[in-house]
Amino acid sequence: MSKAVPLALGSTIGILGGGQLGRMLALAAARLGFKSHVYSDDPDSPAFEVTSRATHGGYGDLPHLETFAQQVDVVTYEFENVPVEAARHLAGLVPVRPGARALEVAQDRLVEKQFLADLGIPVAPFAEVSHRRDLVAALTRFDAPSILKTRRLGYDGKGQVALTPDADAGAAVAALGHRAAILEQRLRFAFEVSVLVVRGLDGAVAIYDCPTNSHEGGILRRSVVPAALPPSAVASAQDLAKRIAVALDYVGVLAVEMFYMGDGALPALVVNEIAPRVHNSGHWTTDACGCGQFENHIRAVAGWPLGSTARHSDAEMLNLIGDEVDRWAELAAEPGLCLHLYGKREARTGRKMGHFTRLKPRASGA
Repeated sequence: MSKAVPLALGSTIGILGGGQLGRMLALAAARLGFKSHVYSDDPDSPAFEVTSRATHGGYGDLPHLETFAQQVDVVTYEFENVPVEAARHLAGLVPVRPGARALEVAQDRLVEKQFLADLGIPVAPFAEVSHRRDLVAALTRFDAPSILKTRRLGYDGKGQVALTPDADAGAAVAALGHRAAILEQRLRFAFEVSVLVVRGLDGAVAIYDCPTNSHEGGILRRSVVPAALPPSAVASAQDLAKRIAVALDYVGVLAVEMFYMGDGALPALVVNEIAPRVHNSGHWTTDACGCGQFENHIRAVAGWPLGSTARHSDAEMLNLIGDEVDRWAELAAEPGLCLHLYGKREARTGRKMGHFTRLKPRASGA
C-alpha cells in the first residue's frame, strides 16, 4: 500500500487514451481543479476537445511518452490495451495508477482466468487453446456449448466464436486467425451484473450499487440499478470485487463483470472478466450518485479521499450506438433525462456515440 500524498490543486493528470472515457475523466479532473493532459494515438480523439493539453503519439513511442511524463504529475488510462511495456516505462518516470500489473492481467484472458481461479473466485470452466488439437480435447471435456476467444484484444463481441461440442475445430481456429485463444464453457445464468469498486491510494475502498446489464450484439445496451439481486448476493459480489482490487494493489475504479446464476445456485456468482478502468456499466453513477465513477477515479489516482458512492436515485442507463445519436433533440427535450454526447464526428455502426440516464426516486428499501 502506498502512502497517500494528495496532489495539489492545479496538478496535471495524464490520461492515456482519448476516447469517451478519457473525455469524461478529463471533465471530472477539471471539476476538481486539476488540469489534464491526454495522450492518444488517434488524432481525432474526442477527449482532445476538453483537455488542458493533448499529445498525439503512439503508445510504443518511448521518447514521446517520456516527454509526456515530464508534463504530468500522475498517469492513468482509459482503456486496458495500453501496452504493458509503456506503462512500466512511464512508472519509472511518474506514478502510474492503477499499476501495470492490472493491465498485464486484464489484457490476456487466460492470465485473467488463472489469476481469478488462484484467488478462489468462481469462473467458468476454461482451457488454453494454442493449437487445433487443444480445442478438440477441450470441446470433448466440456461437452457443452462454449465460446472460443482470442486471448488478447477483442471487445464488444469481437474476436469470439460460439461453438458446440461437435464443432469443426479447424474452422474455429482459422476464424480467429490461428491466434492464441481460450475456450470458455457457456453458462446458463439468470442475468449479468457488474461491480464498480474504487480503491484509494491509502487502501480505502468504496463500492457502487450493482447494476443489471443487458447486451446486444456483444455491446452493452442497458444498465439498471438497483439490480434484482438478493442482499446476500449483493454482499458476495462486492466482496469478490474488493478481493480482486486488493490482490492487484489497485488504485482507481475497477469494473468486475459477473454472471448471477440464479436463486439457490452454488456458486451464486461467477466472475466473467475485469476491466481496469472506469466502465460503461458505471455511467449512471455520474447522475445517480453524489460522486460518480469518473470523479472517484480522479480522486483515487490523485491520492484524495474517496467520494461517497451512495445512490440517491434509481437509474436506467442506455447507450446511443451508431446513428441512434440522431435522436439527440428528442432526448434533450425529455424532462428529467440526463444526456451525455461524446463529440465523435462519425456515427459508424456499432460505435458508442453517447448515453443517457433516466432517473426516478429511489424505491423504498432498494
